[in-house]
Amino acid sequence: MAVSQRIQESIKRSSWIRKMFEEGKIRKEKYGEENVFDFSLGNPDLEPPATFKKVLRELIEDDTPGLHGYMPNAGFVETRQAVADYLNSFNKTKFGPDEIVMSVGAGGALNVILKTILNPGDEVIIPKPYFVEYNFYLDNHQGIPKLVPTKPDFSLDMDAIEGAIGGKTKAVLINSPNNPTGRVYTKEELQSLGDLLRHDSQKRGEVIYLISDEPYRNIVYDGVSVPSVFDVYNETFVATSFSKDLSLPGERIGYAAVHPEVTDKQLVIGGMVLSNRTLGYVNAPALMQRAIARLLTERVDISVYQKRRDLLCDAFESFGYEFSKPEGAFYLFPKAPIEDDVEFVRQLQEQNILTVPGSGFGGPGHFRIAYCVSDKVIEKALPGFEKAFKAATEG
Repeated sequence: MAVSQRIQESIKRSSWIRKMFEEGKIRKEKYGEENVFDFSLGNPDLEPPATFKKVLRELIEDDTPGLHGYMPNAGFVETRQAVADYLNSFNKTKFGPDEIVMSVGAGGALNVILKTILNPGDEVIIPKPYFVEYNFYLDNHQGIPKLVPTKPDFSLDMDAIEGAIGGKTKAVLINSPNNPTGRVYTKEELQSLGDLLRHDSQKRGEVIYLISDEPYRNIVYDGVSVPSVFDVYNETFVATSFSKDLSLPGERIGYAAVHPEVTDKQLVIGGMVLSNRTLGYVNAPALMQRAIARLLTERVDISVYQKRRDLLCDAFESFGYEFSKPEGAFYLFPKAPIEDDVEFVRQLQEQNILTVPGSGFGGPGHFRIAYCVSDKVIEKALPGFEKAFKAATEG
């Protein structure tokens, strides 16, 4: 065969999100783009803040020699210092540039972390529903996902996590605000998780890491804040990006941060820097590193996403859908009105509405709506959502 068996199997298991994206292209060609309502992909539709373009112009016009040369693999020291200063503004522990590795997005950061810590066959516990690309990231480094349920409101189930910990457990991977549920884990949940991992690490005599994937940290609503994982547990990594809160997904810029008091700190940091280089990223894009160092407190207008969330939630409540109101991110994860979520997503397609089955996120019986689309798309799609619900419940 032209490609490896492993890649062939991965293609077969590839993301439902991309499948729906392809379905959308077909329907748009057939019915016209304005008549297809695509909620399948978490691709922010808001433009970056105006300050981004201003900073970019200033950087492009800077004639200082060497701006586009090689750099330390972890990233520019001044950028890492700026990120450390930003982290110090809301964490109890104090970071320096050495605890930061600039990365090619949050996906790059996660791969750097996983390559650094995993031995073949190590297990990583993941609460579900979850972002299923994690499966492929783990496979890249011969790790094994161990999925555990969450509670009905998508909060962490500590008993399930504790029951999943075994001799090969290397880490727990969480995502808050969560894709696909919009759930934000509370300080009490995170403290319980930190206590559990600390206890089990001491009992085993071997570290169990906590990895927190946080690209939606700054997209939260109703006064909700995202507690710091660094404040509850020392053996912690954070992976994040500027794809969502600055609307820069195509620029692929993010970072990995490690707790300053992590065990074997120098070895861990050395491993992360080496992994960044040998995974082929080498370093994060130079221009974007210089830009985000000046944009760390900038955001898109989060109130736009909150307005869309409320528009959807108010309508869905009136239609009869069951759902937990998202506290962050830009996804709604309602229950399908029939048991077969894949079939219901197909029924929505007949209304030219594209969503993603919850089964694709380890959450069967639900479906995901990415509401990072225009108000007009949401408004035009609402009658179709209502019609599909009535047909499923009254037919």
